[in-house]
Amino acid sequence: MTHHARTPVLNHALAQGLKNAACCILICLSGSALAQSTDWPTRPVVLINPFSAGSSVDVVGRLIAQKIAVNTGQGITVDNKTGASGNIGTDFAARAKPDGYTLLLGSPGTMAINPWLFKKLPYDALKDFVPISVLVSFPQVVTTSPKQPFKNFNEFVTAAKAAPDKMAYSSSGQGSTSHLVMELIRADAGLKITHVSYRGDSLATQAMMAGDVQVTVGGLPSMSPLIRAGNVRPLAVTSNKRSPQFPDLPSMAEFIPGFDATAWVLLMAPAGTPPQVVQRISAEVAKALSDPQVRQQLDAQGVTPVGSNPAESAVFHRKELDKFKRAVDLSGATME
Repeated sequence: MTHHARTPVLNHALAQGLKNAACCILICLSGSALAQSTDWPTRPVVLINPFSAGSSVDVVGRLIAQKIAVNTGQGITVDNKTGASGNIGTDFAARAKPDGYTLLLGSPGTMAINPWLFKKLPYDALKDFVPISVLVSFPQVVTTSPKQPFKNFNEFVTAAKAAPDKMAYSSSGQGSTSHLVMELIRADAGLKITHVSYRGDSLATQAMMAGDVQVTVGGLPSMSPLIRAGNVRPLAVTSNKRSPQFPDLPSMAEFIPGFDATAWVLLMAPAGTPPQVVQRISAEVAKALSDPQVRQQLDAQGVTPVGSNPAESAVFHRKELDKFKRAVDLSGATME
């Protein structure tokens, strides 16, 4: 009888002991996980670039990846997964394990334009990703051929307004950054000019240089050599401030108050990546971008280092989405 009376007590004590042991194990495991998170990276990291090698996004990504690899002692590679206007690589990154070892090099095309341009998109730019840091920004530049009569942006506007629908601009494709930035300029300057789409930046630039169209918009890093060689005439950079590389070249905000349409590279992680990992990566980005040699290399390409924190990057991303929604609406462009 005494034995049976004590059994519940013993069972309760045993159960309580097991419960306490389980709690201790969970605490140890969570502490271990936290330690592993803050130790990022403990193995190689992959940056997904949904565009081709040699592009501005690619050059920036590789430069910063190389510096972070040196600082952390872990390999970081850039994997170019191209196709479908950047949607293939971006979707791949969205589906990756959210552990900080597969990251995305986002740009206006994939993160701010495609969400409004495509009727169906395999990823959600907001829900499927966590912004880590705006790595860099760089303006687009409106250029024309030296053979054209207008010498500056005001003269171009005057000429375009004097001959509505008679002038044209080229872009690297329907719904591309160059197309939509020019649509914002066209609308805000009150111009009636025709859009001519080409397959890529080089063909769009060649059309402008040949006089088939009057102007085009391109990234400053890729246009800089042509400008310095005198092969194209720059009219304005599309940022709200002048570029340090071309201090005599006006910004578009000097003609259209408040105008700002820069390109950028935004480092992102799959949704669900632990916040402490996101913060750790952001800190490594800031460290890499503060290196004088890295800044010098970026500056030589007409690129401005940014290095924003995750909260600032999220606010920036939402504003860019709103800006390019207006541009897509203005253009009337849609893609399946």
